[in-house]
Amino acid sequence: MDGFKKRTYRSLREFIQDLSFIFKNRKRIRAIFGSESLSPAFRERMMLAVTQANDCRFCARFHTKAALAEGISREEVDAILQGAFKDCPSDQLSGVLYAEHWAEMLGAPDAEARGKLIAAYGQSTANDIDIVLRIIKTGNLTGNTVDYLLYRISFGKWGLPQAAHTG
Repeated sequence: MDGFKKRTYRSLREFIQDLSFIFKNRKRIRAIFGSESLSPAFRERMMLAVTQANDCRFCARFHTKAALAEGISREEVDAILQGAFKDCPSDQLSGVLYAEHWAEMLGAPDAEARGKLIAAYGQSTANDIDIVLRIIKTGNLTGNTVDYLLYRISFGKWGLPQAAHTG
């Protein structure tokens, strides 16, 4: 059963570390989600970019609805979920591209990408972006881990998007 290709948690320890990070930073997280330094639409674009890289069907569904509620067009949402950012506002593009890179690098972006993020938004906002990305990664990997368990207990019949099923 090697057909499951999504990123998942590799250990319970890794999952607990992510939950612990969120718990320890809950005050900062509330502040980030209550401020306008990262507008709700900007956060949703970044979350969709990470979700696209991690291929979490649950998060894709949830954040599609949230993005549409924030006024992001269906066309732009669909494009982001395909890895295309041509409709992204120019002042948010650096953050969205960084979010995709961050996810592709498994949360360990290269120094050049991090430097560009800081140059574009400043140290404080860059730190807030990293927190937002860690939150969505936790959601993505949790959803994908659930899908993997479904895949395993069903002998490959559940847990994959419909298009991935063969036969």
